[in-house]
Amino acid sequence: MRGLAKAKICIMDGPRKGTKIEVLFNPSEYSLETANNFKDTNTPGLDKPITQFLNGLAGRLTMELYFDTYTDGGGSDVTKKTDEIGKLMGIEEHAPPKVEFRWGWMAFCGVVEKLTQRFTMFLPDGVPVRAKLTVTFKGVKALSEQLKDPPRNSSDKTKRRTLTADSSIWLIAAKEYGDPRYWRLIANQNRIDDPGAIRPGTALVVPPLDTKQPGGSP
Repeated sequence: MRGLAKAKICIMDGPRKGTKIEVLFNPSEYSLETANNFKDTNTPGLDKPITQFLNGLAGRLTMELYFDTYTDGGGSDVTKKTDEIGKLMGIEEHAPPKVEFRWGWMAFCGVVEKLTQRFTMFLPDGVPVRAKLTVTFKGVKALSEQLKDPPRNSSDKTKRRTLTADSSIWLIAAKEYGDPRYWRLIANQNRIDDPGAIRPGTALVVPPLDTKQPGGSP
């Protein structure tokens, strides 16, 4: 039988690097959110826009954490516990610290993006002894890690494409470069003045994508 693993928030940088904040009670559930960013571009001659992938968005981890110092804690001020998490939103060395939420096999690295503290029980003198915190962590990934990923741009060498009856120079640009507005690159390479007059069956040279060359900026 496996033992009980306590959830922890570990500070990964800043003056408190190495500090571990152990939650009083493990969360009963948590949610992981991932998303991608897309852009719709209207293209002449098409009844629907072309959807282009731009980038992935940072993931988010959201959970509720409970703190109770009335039942087990002698009725001490619960904010002494909740403030440890609240401080993670403070600026340390120009930015909030990077943290990692660890619980068993799961580890999520990011920063505390949002925190809501709700105090639900008080002593007669007003001291809070029970609280529920809703915490959202936003995932972060260092530039050095992202640069290790393989290039996403497949337009790294010259290609040849034949225009079909149901295609256009804009569609070819969208397929090869990910954006139909790069049609000028193909037009300049093939010395085309009127892209709407290209006949089906025409072989087009599709050059490598280089936004620094003439016509390379959408």
